[in-house]
Amino acid sequence: MLRYAAIDIGSNAVRLLIADISKQDGKYRYKKNTLIRVPLRLGDDAFLDQHISEKKSADLVKTMAAFKNLMDVYHVSEYLACATSAMREAHNGQDIVKLIKKETDLTLEIIEGQREANIIYANHIEEQLDENKTYLYIDVGGGSTELSVFVKGAPQASRSFNIGTIRMLDNQDKEETWEEMKDWVKEHTKAYKHLAGIGTGGNINKLFRMSDEKENAPLSLQKLNSMYNKLTSYSLKERIHTLGLNPDRADVIIPACEIYLTLMKWTGIKQIYVPKVGMADGIIKLLIEEKLD
Repeated sequence: MLRYAAIDIGSNAVRLLIADISKQDGKYRYKKNTLIRVPLRLGDDAFLDQHISEKKSADLVKTMAAFKNLMDVYHVSEYLACATSAMREAHNGQDIVKLIKKETDLTLEIIEGQREANIIYANHIEEQLDENKTYLYIDVGGGSTELSVFVKGAPQASRSFNIGTIRMLDNQDKEETWEEMKDWVKEHTKAYKHLAGIGTGGNINKLFRMSDEKENAPLSLQKLNSMYNKLTSYSLKERIHTLGLNPDRADVIIPACEIYLTLMKWTGIKQIYVPKVGMADGIIKLLIEEKLD
């Protein structure tokens, strides 16, 4: 059995996805075998101090060592480890990369916003959608939001903005970045009527599961808005105990909702599709393209 692994070091959580690769009808496919998520919250350090603390660095190294052991046990033959917004902004990001290499022998790449967007798009979600429609692809993370406009199945424009859930919780999102995002999105979508949304990221996936919508059905702006109103009517404690949200999801889900709703309102999007994929899936797809296709 051929196995690949993806490590996604985000601003909120660190993920390991181990996938089984098989060939069917001449095409390589993958099946998720194991997914582990560790809520390290590197963004809290990075966005406030531009430095990741010794405590969080040590936790990250321990996490990576555990991932390395699991990858060995699963006989993973190829892997790609990527760090995004938090590690991009931390002055000691490259020092941590060297420490991880020394302690675990894992190679970690701190990627730029455009490469992050390209990895997410390696999922080729547009292939499953109506190619006569125009889509705004929105991926919301802890430190940044990646946007792309897809016309007839092809990306026309994409951009990464320093607006994310952890950044907003820490009050590190800037008014001018919001303005910049608004101008960019209006400029690149104004020519298209009946725009639909595609949303990826842990929060929109959770919102979709909470909505009880049928699989593959879109989430309406109205439904998302009423869910947001419901969530904000509960305290953080109630969101954890009454709604059953994980503590590291219960706070970030609110700013995530705000980002999706704001973008949908700016562009007149009435519906957003929520495929169950993210950065880690994109890494697996990219590995398949690079190593096998």
